[in-house]
Amino acid sequence: MDSIYIINDGFDEVTVYLTPEMSVSTTDTKVIVIGAGPAGAGISFFLTKFEIPHVVVDKETFPRDKVCGDACSGKTALVINRANPEWLNEILADGAQFLPSWGIKFVAPNGKHLDIPFSPHRTKETKAPGFTVPRLNLDNFLFSKMPSPYATIYQGATVTGILHTGNGAKVELTHEGAKHEISAPVIVGADGDKSIVRKQFLSENTSPKTYAVGLRAYYEGVAGMHDEHFIELHFLPEMLPGYLWIFPLPGGRANVGVGILSETIREKKINLREQMLAAIRNNPQIAPRFANARLIDKIQGWGLPLAMERQPLSGNNFILCGDAACLIDPFSGEGIGNALYSGMLAAMAIKEAVQANDFSGSFLKTAYDDILYKRLGDELKISATLQRLCKYPWLFNFVVNKASKSASLRNTISCMFSDLDVREQLSKPSFYLKILFNR
Repeated sequence: MDSIYIINDGFDEVTVYLTPEMSVSTTDTKVIVIGAGPAGAGISFFLTKFEIPHVVVDKETFPRDKVCGDACSGKTALVINRANPEWLNEILADGAQFLPSWGIKFVAPNGKHLDIPFSPHRTKETKAPGFTVPRLNLDNFLFSKMPSPYATIYQGATVTGILHTGNGAKVELTHEGAKHEISAPVIVGADGDKSIVRKQFLSENTSPKTYAVGLRAYYEGVAGMHDEHFIELHFLPEMLPGYLWIFPLPGGRANVGVGILSETIREKKINLREQMLAAIRNNPQIAPRFANARLIDKIQGWGLPLAMERQPLSGNNFILCGDAACLIDPFSGEGIGNALYSGMLAAMAIKEAVQANDFSGSFLKTAYDDILYKRLGDELKISATLQRLCKYPWLFNFVVNKASKSASLRNTISCMFSDLDVREQLSKPSFYLKILFNR
């Protein structure tokens, strides 16, 4: 008689039938990675460069979609280039899937806008600092680059158990009708905001107050897009401290969505879908651009684990990356670049841990948490401050009004995307006093 197990992997409840004849294969490796999205891909790329054997497990089968804003910043390009420069060249040459973006358009609550180039002093040789691409295509591209002699990949796998063995981790899974047990001294949670690794290994989970909610829709035929494919952030009064975005995509399509703090949605009892559609229908700046546009997919939502404060990213025998580590930028909503970047740093930390044969929480904190926050901490703190300033529409109107008349101020805001010291100015009251008095 078959044995029946009810498995809940944190996402879906799955019934698995195990026959008496089903054998269990056991594998020992150096690293187990749960999740094959950008964070998992980033880890795998660099573990391969360091010649460290690892196993990657994902519940989905690629290509698969992921609800996202589809915008990739310079950090995305940086990590891909470090992994393999030819991959970045491949991306920039593929206009059918990847669209280079040269700037950002801020629209203040009063309707006035400000176009800010990412590279104001670029030359003909300058590569686009960012790009947009549907996550279906991006994640499949990254996944296609993961196979190597050092990577064993299970896609379409169901994790049935994760155990902390005391000196490592053991993952039990079923894949294509077979049962596997994989053991390693360290496990990496790169499995998104509902991370099963986080739930198993980290007792402190993120407060719901640090979360935001996003909706994404795909349209075709949106008018008035920038010639250089600027991404657009519209800070509408009814959505503060969130915003509506319009990101151009290849083929004349656009990713259109909204992102708002969860606590704001609860306090104001907002129906996010209705609010987004109302803005598209009625906002005097936006509605004319959608007069001949067509919704080409259903509107989908997802949670955004924002990096509002420092929290543990590792412990004994485990590391968290990407959304599992709550690393989404609180102001821009960027998650892809931070996921890839954290994956790269995690692989570097694991390399040190393998060399020292030390996978303790204290070692991984020094090798991973401290390094990540040293590299990204100030940026995330500033973004958290800017996110809080979004509550004040008069402040946005004031800055945009001034910048529209001042080339030096526009240049300052442009530099905030490449110079952290400049971005920090935007979170200080003295910056706005200087603008007020034209200094």
